[in-house]
Amino acid sequence: MSSPSALRLWDYSKRWQTGYPSHEVVGMPSLSPTMEAGTIASWTLGEGEAFLAGDVICEIETDKATMSFEAQDEGIIAKILADAGPNEIQCGEPIVITVEDEGDVDAFKDYVVEARVADSLEEVPAAVVEPVVAAAVVEPVAVAVPPPSSESRVEGVVVGGGRTVASPLAWQLAKGKGLNLSDIAIVGSGPDGRIIADDVREYIPLPAAADTPSIAAAAPPSSSSPPTPPPVHHDNYTDYPLSPTSIQSANLLTHSKQTVPHYYLTVDVTLDNLLALRTKLNAHTPPDAAGITLDDLLLKATACAMKSCPDANASWQGDSVRQYHSVDINYVVGNGQTMYAPIIAGVDKRGLGSISEEIAGCLAKVTPAEGDDDVAIDDAVLGNDVGTVTVMNLGMYGIKSCAPIIREPQAVALALGAAENRVVPKELDVMDAEDGGDNYDVKVMLTATLSCDHRVVDGAVGAQWLSSFKAAVENPEILLL
Repeated sequence: MSSPSALRLWDYSKRWQTGYPSHEVVGMPSLSPTMEAGTIASWTLGEGEAFLAGDVICEIETDKATMSFEAQDEGIIAKILADAGPNEIQCGEPIVITVEDEGDVDAFKDYVVEARVADSLEEVPAAVVEPVVAAAVVEPVAVAVPPPSSESRVEGVVVGGGRTVASPLAWQLAKGKGLNLSDIAIVGSGPDGRIIADDVREYIPLPAAADTPSIAAAAPPSSSSPPTPPPVHHDNYTDYPLSPTSIQSANLLTHSKQTVPHYYLTVDVTLDNLLALRTKLNAHTPPDAAGITLDDLLLKATACAMKSCPDANASWQGDSVRQYHSVDINYVVGNGQTMYAPIIAGVDKRGLGSISEEIAGCLAKVTPAEGDDDVAIDDAVLGNDVGTVTVMNLGMYGIKSCAPIIREPQAVALALGAAENRVVPKELDVMDAEDGGDNYDVKVMLTATLSCDHRVVDGAVGAQWLSSFKAAVENPEILLL
């Protein structure tokens, strides 16, 4: 039977044989953790036929199901190496060759797998490949990472201060645009983080990275960037062009949603004790000061949870998890074109007064002056510095809960709902049912939702984080430690 959704997997190994045009040798994919071999039920494309990303190349049968094998990039079938039929094919064994140019198809008419493997080992330096166990089975290319100052290319693999794997078409597109593939994405949207052509087409270059202690990275756009074009009016609709910063943010969020395995956890927290602490603190605030807000306290509670659960204060690095020693919070303010997420650095080590002053300054940048209907915010304000967690509070809009998209390379994002009065049962030890007393209380509560990257934060760690956050909110003396 067919699977409910076709698997988009390219299990391939890439080596180019001397005398052949650029090509990819695609191996039998492993469609499940236990799959060791499969059979090709049918080829949906023939030699010489072109395909686009998402097109079905063939149907593969395993002992459990029949699944579609879809392309992750565009190309042309140059040579089918395995016929459809009952014969089992081991995972990784070559099944098809693809090329990018139609004129290259004829070059593979008499292609022989065994000869290709032997020749490819002579062509690729020994330092960058692992031994091939058998001539008929293609093993992955192991790329040695050179020092950060060096850069080399091994046919579709760009190595420079790290390991960046890209398809040949992606490499050609990037070269034509003058882009460095290692700058396009932390990981590509192809299998195993491979950069494909669509990643290059959708990429919008950022300014040079800033050398800051925060994760990531990108320096704020220059204040001299061109203004956003005016709306374009048509008979039945109006197009509103976006600023480069808005487009970049949209692309980053799209990439994150496509590549990060999100899951969500929710908890209700009681705010009564936190609000009582705010009242006490503001009683000692100078008259000309803005005073401590609920958001200030919730950001501090977030930092406490991050310190109590350091596994969440981390980021995915492809082959490792990086854990940070400081809690730097991206706090989302504004909306629409004026929405940005300034970084509040070192929240775990700062007092509430310092946090409150910085947040007030951020809000002032997106608040219209008295008498103005709108606010003109400079692109330089809309920076892209990335902290270790993002916090957004949608309570002002009456939203009860929200599942936020994680901002790469962060591992978690927190969304806070509206604070509201809720009727809740009293604790068992204070119930007075026998005397006919009221067994219910009215509490001020909100719903907090944590989005987690499952590669970094598993369910137990996410639950521990929310438990720590709830404890810090409901027992605010923790915030003073």
